[in-house]
Parts: sequence; C-alpha cells; structure tokens
Amino acid sequence: MNIPNSLASYERLRSAPLTVNLNRGSSVESTHRVHAVVSDEKGRVLLNAGQADYLTFIRSALKPFQALPFINSGTAEKIACRDKGIAICCSSHNGSTKHAREAFKILWSSDLNVDLLQCPIPKGCRSPLEHNCSGKHSAFLATCKKMKWPLDNYLDGKHPLQLEIFRRVSELLGQPYEEFIAARDDCGAPTILLNLSQMSVLYAHLSKSSHADLEQISRSMVSHPELISGDGLFDTELMRRSHLQIISKGGAEGIQCMAKVGDGLGIAIKVEDGSKRAKHAVALHILRQLDWITPSALQELEEQILLLSPGVQLEVKGQLKFQQN
Repeated sequence: MNIPNSLASYERLRSAPLTVNLNRGSSVESTHRVHAVVSDEKGRVLLNAGQADYLTFIRSALKPFQALPFINSGTAEKIACRDKGIAICCSSHNGSTKHAREAFKILWSSDLNVDLLQCPIPKGCRSPLEHNCSGKHSAFLATCKKMKWPLDNYLDGKHPLQLEIFRRVSELLGQPYEEFIAARDDCGAPTILLNLSQMSVLYAHLSKSSHADLEQISRSMVSHPELISGDGLFDTELMRRSHLQIISKGGAEGIQCMAKVGDGLGIAIKVEDGSKRAKHAVALHILRQLDWITPSALQELEEQILLLSPGVQLEVKGQLKFQQN
C-alpha cells in the first residue's frame, strides 16, 4: 500500500476533524468528532478531515471482501448463485422474510442445514437466518463445503476460509496478512483493525472493474440495494437515489464506507463515539461536497434518514481538504 509511513508524512495527512452538532433550538446539545478520508486504488490520500491513519475496526464494511472466497473458489458458480445471492452475502440486512429467504437459498443449494449457522438468533426471532449477517455466514459455509474445509469452526481466525479472506485483503492493501490484528465481530466472524486510509483503498478497488471478482460483487450490490440493509435504511436508500452509482456499506460503531462505480475512489468515515446519526450526516455532507449525487436526492435522504424531533437539527461543520504534495 502506497501510504507514507514517516511521522512527518502522517502529520501531513492530519487536519481538523469534522464535527456534527445536535442543535436543540439555538443551543448545541451534543457534539460528535468525525474522521474521514478519500483515497484512490493506488493508496494515495486525496482528501481528508481529521486523521487519515485513524485506527479502528472495519466491522461490517468488510463484508464485500469477505465474499471474495465465495466467488473465487467457484462456489457461487457451482450453486448457480446470481446477483441477489451475492448481494445478501455483503449485507447487514434487517431480517425480513426476503432477506432470510435469500440466505436460505445459499444453504439449500449447497445441501447445508440452517443449524450449521453460527451467527446468533436475534432477540425475539426464531432463526439465525434473521440475523443481519446470515447471508455472509451462509456463503462462508457454502464455500467451506465446496473446498472441503471444516464446517464446525469456520469462524476461527486460523480457519482456511478466514485466512483466505485475510490473504485477499492483504493483496489489495499490499500488506502481509500476518500483520493484521483481528478480533471477533458481534456475529462471531473475525473483523480487521485498519486505518481509515486502508478502508478507503479497499472501497476504491471495489469501485473499479479491474478485478473481475470485485466487479461482480459491486454490480450485485448496486443491482439489489434492497438486500444490502433494507427499505428505509441508509445503504439501501442511498444506492437507490444515486441511480445505482454509489456503493454504500456501513459498519457498527460509526463506520461508513462508500465508493462511486467506475471512479476508483473510496471514502471511509469513522465517528469517534460510534454515533450512527453522525456518520449518516457526515456521509451526506461529503457526497454534497464531492457532487456525487443530485441535490434533490440528498434532500430526500436527509428527510428520510436524519429523522429528528421538531426544533432539533444536525449540523456538520468542516470540509474535506485536498492533500498537497
């Protein structure tokens, strides 16, 4: 990865973070600090606010890359998994019937039992298929069966599946996967500790068509935005209103990643306190600055996503700044 590692260079990649104020009437009630970065697929930081090297877990924004072994192993092709199935592998869905059905199709086509899923059963639900990561876990199991890898410990960080995911991510970043620090995500799968510039590089790669497997994944995501999160939720609604030109995938604790199809640019956002409302506000603020979406679409998203009580508003302060060589 072509990101400077000297202290002086890193200092150059730091600027004032964005702030998101929750205003009640004329008073500021809460403030969130937010770091954001835009990079290209070569690892060059083009714009940033705050620390481009801010270190945090990528959480569910890793999902499109966790789907790579499902594609590369030939599993998706073998079970005739089309764009909908690939999209559900990348999703953090809301557990609706249509989402659970797509995850189940992967298991059924692979002759696998639902009981093999190791994602939790959500509170008030009856099946792990209703968990927001069930698509990812179904693809994990299908891949393991195709490759004759163990099924009972597929979430172990040293399992061949997880090592293959680490290897593919390391290839995209140009960093040995042995250097990765991984930890258990809420669904039980490993997630990786990365800096924001690395996350934005991954999404820059996702936006390009130079990798056939990533192109297949990005096409599936934008072709079926309803499967990525759900009706009324940020990722789904943003992709719909961008006329399927923006790839959007959030993660827990204030992570949001985006890319524009074909541009080779990726965006990564981290809210220090993990606020969901702040990451959505900043995402729309950045999209406005980059002119990636029409003003009318932005207004619709703000009205739908940033739902607040009367007299309360979110205000984003600051701008992404261009880097100078």
